[in-house]
Amino acid sequence: MRALILAPFSRESLDRLAASGIDVVHESWLESGELQDPEQLGARIASEKFDTVVVEADFLFEETFAAAPGLRLAGICRSATNQVDVDAATAHGIAVINTPGRNAEAVAELTVALMLATARRIPETDRYIRERNWESPTAPYSSMRGVELNGKVAGIVGLGAIGLRVASLLNAFGMNVLGYDPFVSPSDANREHVTWTELDFMLESADFVTLHAPSPDDGSPLLTGDRIAKMKRGAILVNTASAELVDQDALVSALSSGRLRAAGLDIFPSHPVEPTNPLLDLPNVVLTPHIGGATDETIARHSAAITEDILRFAQGERPLNLVNEPVWEQINGSP
Repeated sequence: MRALILAPFSRESLDRLAASGIDVVHESWLESGELQDPEQLGARIASEKFDTVVVEADFLFEETFAAAPGLRLAGICRSATNQVDVDAATAHGIAVINTPGRNAEAVAELTVALMLATARRIPETDRYIRERNWESPTAPYSSMRGVELNGKVAGIVGLGAIGLRVASLLNAFGMNVLGYDPFVSPSDANREHVTWTELDFMLESADFVTLHAPSPDDGSPLLTGDRIAKMKRGAILVNTASAELVDQDALVSALSSGRLRAAGLDIFPSHPVEPTNPLLDLPNVVLTPHIGGATDETIARHSAAITEDILRFAQGERPLNLVNEPVWEQINGSP
């Protein structure tokens, strides 16, 4: 097999592939700073005789597969597969693999970090000292007072791998954890020490609300202005999932008025943030530049998962994270 890997990848996994006889060309998009044109990528795959391609930020569309008749396996170093035309891959007999849960720990830990940063006003207090405003030894004890997580109610919207990991971390802080996910049953949530509730009840009850759901299919926000108005006065909102989940104007209004104590945000309507975005001028907002999954360990996890499935595929075994089952049935002659 010959593999073109365009994703950041661990040295250990690259060495494992090479030791198994896989001819690997590694060109991380993070190092090149460039994404491939889908059709040109297909032509390159064909001309250089790659039968495997792995991406993280690049797109694999119909034109990619049509231009690469020798391609057999396509991997994406993400849980979501919206960057790959899976139906087109299936039509061309190409197996698609992904890496579910690769960044769950990273995003969960950043979520808790944002909760702590907003609750204890850490960026604000840091600026207070750096700007030489700390003159009274005791004044910040009152003016910079925060709140604790212990004993508070946390509401988690979305109980997938990330949401459940957040729940586990918050349970360790002694929080009472509520969860809302229309695709998860109350009994399954309870097994993870999460009390399943309806969304509106959660918003009215939670001191902290954290979002871990996908972007809405119809583009309408899950947290509308009416729902933000229902949130507990003084609550803190954390969003590391999707800016489209929240009515941005209503969020700014609630933060400006003090109805919401604070917000911690890792995602925005645009990346980078528009310089006119009013969130930039609010002192009760902690902002991070879409780095939820940006850890060394995330790269190690997706590298190991992709490597395992490439090797399984090479040996005629079903990949563990196969996305399009019909292709395997075509290849193998059975499920």
